[in-house]
Amino acid sequence: MGNDSIKKTLFVTILLSLVCSVVVSAAAVFLKPLQTENVELDVQRNILSISGLTKDAKALSNSEVADLYKQVQPRLVDLKTGKFVEKTPEGQTAANYDQRVAAKIPDESRALKGSEDIASIKRQADIAKVYVIEKNGKLETIILPVHGYGLWSTMYGFMALDSDLNTVKGFGFYDQKETPGLGGEVDNPLWKAKWPGKKIYDNKGVVEAGLVKGGADPKSLYKVDGLSGATLTSNGVTNLIHFWMGNEGFKPFLTNLKAGDA
Repeated sequence: MGNDSIKKTLFVTILLSLVCSVVVSAAAVFLKPLQTENVELDVQRNILSISGLTKDAKALSNSEVADLYKQVQPRLVDLKTGKFVEKTPEGQTAANYDQRVAAKIPDESRALKGSEDIASIKRQADIAKVYVIEKNGKLETIILPVHGYGLWSTMYGFMALDSDLNTVKGFGFYDQKETPGLGGEVDNPLWKAKWPGKKIYDNKGVVEAGLVKGGADPKSLYKVDGLSGATLTSNGVTNLIHFWMGNEGFKPFLTNLKAGDA
C-alpha cells in the first residue's frame, strides 16, 4: 500500500512538472512577440529622445512613439568602406538587421585585439545600423549606435550628431548595468544634458570628446564632467566614444558622408 502511494505521488509530481513546463513554454512563445515589440519601442524612445525630436519620450504612448518615429530612417553602413549599403552580405535589410547579434557571429564581424579594442567589445559587426533624420531632403541628424565596457557591463547607447557631423545633439545609453548611484549616473538626465553642443573632433579631425575626472571646464568644447566615484565607468564612456568616433568606427563613414560620397 505504501509503495502504491509513493508511485502515485511520483506520477502526479512528474505529471504536474510536465504540465507546468508545457504552460511555461507556451507562455514564452506567446509572449515573445510582445517582448520583442517592447524592446523595439524602448530603443525607438531612446532614439527619439537622444535625437531631440522629443524632450520626454517616456511620456509618449506607443502610438505616439510610432508616429514620431516615422521621421527616423534606419540605414545600414559598411564599416569597412564607410558607405551606405542596402543589404548585408547575408541579405538582411535595415528593417530586420540586429547589429548586436551580428557582432557575435564570426562571418558577420571581426575580432578586435590588443590596443585596437579600446572599448573592450571583443568583436565588431561589419555592418552598423545608423538612423538618419532629414528635413527638406537634407541631413538634419545622424544617430550612431555605440557601445563599450564600463565597470560591470557593456553599455549600449546612441550618439546623435548635428548636420555638421561634429556637434553633439544628444548622447545616452538604453542598456547598461553599471553600479546604481555611481556608474548608473550615465542614465541621469542632468548628466545627459551636458552633452548637446559639445564637439567630437578638433580642427585636425582628432577625437577630443570625453569625460574629465574632477570636473570639466564649463567652457570646454569637448569635455564633460566624469561620473563621481565611478572612474572605470567614466573611462569606459570616454574609450567607447574614441573607438566609435575614430578610424575603427564611424569616422570613415562620417568623412564620406560630409563629402557626399557615402
